Amino acid sequence: MSVVAEQLNMPAPDVEALLQATGDIVERELKPLTVKIDLEGLYPEQVMRSLGQAGAFRPHLPALSADGSHDLGATIQAMARVSHECMSTGFAMWCQDTAAWYLQNAANPQVREDWLDKVASGQVLAGTGMSNTMKAFSGIEPLRLTGTRVDGGYIVNGSLPWVSNLGEDHVFGTMFSVAGQPERRVMTLVDCAAEGFTLRLAAHFTGMEGTRTFACIFEDVFIPDAMIIDEDGAAFLKRSRAGIVLLQFGMGLGNIQACIDICREVEPLLGHVNSYLDDRPDELQAELDDAKEAVLALAEEPFDSSDEFFREVLELRLAASELALRASQSAMLHTGAKGYLHTAPAQRKLRESYFVAIVTPAIKHLRKELHTLAEAA
Repeated sequence: MSVVAEQLNMPAPDVEALLQATGDIVERELKPLTVKIDLEGLYPEQVMRSLGQAGAFRPHLPALSADGSHDLGATIQAMARVSHECMSTGFAMWCQDTAAWYLQNAANPQVREDWLDKVASGQVLAGTGMSNTMKAFSGIEPLRLTGTRVDGGYIVNGSLPWVSNLGEDHVFGTMFSVAGQPERRVMTLVDCAAEGFTLRLAAHFTGMEGTRTFACIFEDVFIPDAMIIDEDGAAFLKRSRAGIVLLQFGMGLGNIQACIDICREVEPLLGHVNSYLDDRPDELQAELDDAKEAVLALAEEPFDSSDEFFREVLELRLAASELALRASQSAMLHTGAKGYLHTAPAQRKLRESYFVAIVTPAIKHLRKELHTLAEAA
């Protein structure tokens, strides 16, 4: 029996049980590491393995469901639980979940059979090298990788500046153009152990430092046909894009809720003067609750590839970015000087919120894409 066939015999985890298990991992394994992850760049590998074993990377994958069902909303909520405590780990979860989403949407059944269970279980950790691809399809920058067709696969050259959740035994998804056919783009899975592939630590960041973010250098890297996800990259991106962006809401929802909770924690001491501030916790909570309801409704149809559905996803994603910035600023102002301490949660959440606003698709990218969709309508 194949690995995927074996997985089909496993019951889908109950959502509440999954969220409880995720919360337990946060309390037991993640909380003691949060400051080290943020300030020292510690990569939470064991936390990621534990989340995989708990089933946190699996609910959105119908290929691993006995009845072909999916619950992308459960995956988002599990990521939000983690991001509430540490968005570096939440971002690593998004990378893992999204790499699995690529495999779920693969046109090539071989790559899905070989890798989906390994990624969904956390046995293999995985990144998503699609920032350049999504920008390229929006006309923001050129595609940075080029592949030449050879017997049995492609030889790929080029570089990607920043790809996260990587290591020598990790994999990630990305796209390359075909030499001599610049309009043709191929979606592939890349094994970081491949000959000619190099991970290079190119930068240090003021936040999200524990995410194993590297520059990826391709020097005559052979990508076998068995690793190709889809020979038609444009078609792949269109059917996958809504799910890619919807999964990012896990980071935003967790970050915003954490900021609201920080505001509430100081109310007994500072509520008498914080009452003069804008964006009070109850106001932010009402907006977040509405946004979460809308996200979970959209998450019921992640395979909808229409432009109209994608426009709704992008509009909500933009609103989440803007709400994260407001909520984190409110957390800092409500907390005051104590929020400015080196290890204070408020200043960490402020830095994390800027990542919600600049990770692809960034606010400016979202507005550009929405403008393009409006013009085409």
